[in-house]
Amino acid sequence: MAISDPIRGQMREIRARYPRSRSAVMPCLHLAQSVEGYISPAAIGVVAEELDLTQAEVTAVATFYTMYLRGQGGEYRIGVCINSLCAILGGDDIWESLVDYVGVDNFETTSDGKISMERIECQAACTHAPVMTVNWEFMDNQTPESARQIVDTIRRGDPVASTRGPREIPAFAAVGESLAGVDDRLADTDVGLDDLTLVGLRVARERGHSAPPVGEG
Repeated sequence: MAISDPIRGQMREIRARYPRSRSAVMPCLHLAQSVEGYISPAAIGVVAEELDLTQAEVTAVATFYTMYLRGQGGEYRIGVCINSLCAILGGDDIWESLVDYVGVDNFETTSDGKISMERIECQAACTHAPVMTVNWEFMDNQTPESARQIVDTIRRGDPVASTRGPREIPAFAAVGESLAGVDDRLADTDVGLDDLTLVGLRVARERGHSAPPVGEG
């Protein structure tokens, strides 16, 4: 699907948010990915043109971050954390179980285009290890069994709820729009934060801790 004039208009709106056009590269790439499902050579050209950058400069960003796909991916992208803590607590077992269950390996997509798999080095969510994500939304405290149940839910076409995010995780393309800064209207639909997420704030308040004023320290 080609990037239309309205999408180009959104890129210009994104560019206007920043003092330098280069700063808009990542959100514009996310927007392009929401249209095509991946970052195509044509998308590189459009982003470069709209931001007055070279295609090499845009390509450097698109190839550095694994969140930008260079080929068509699945409707749902499942990431499993295999970094030390998650791995020890079961992340490796979850990964091996899912690879066998889904039938594809790292950065591969099922033949029906439904699911892509990705090994992730860290989700920055060690309090809820082992962690996996669906389209980058948290699925906390997973087991091989619960992970396979999530896959079954996706295959049935039923809504998948994040443990600390939206009650219905959108498809991968829609996530690209959100990361580009397009209002996804999901801000008030999340399932809420649990005690583990808020324990640092609670302890700080109990001990009277606060952040230093801006400009100090």
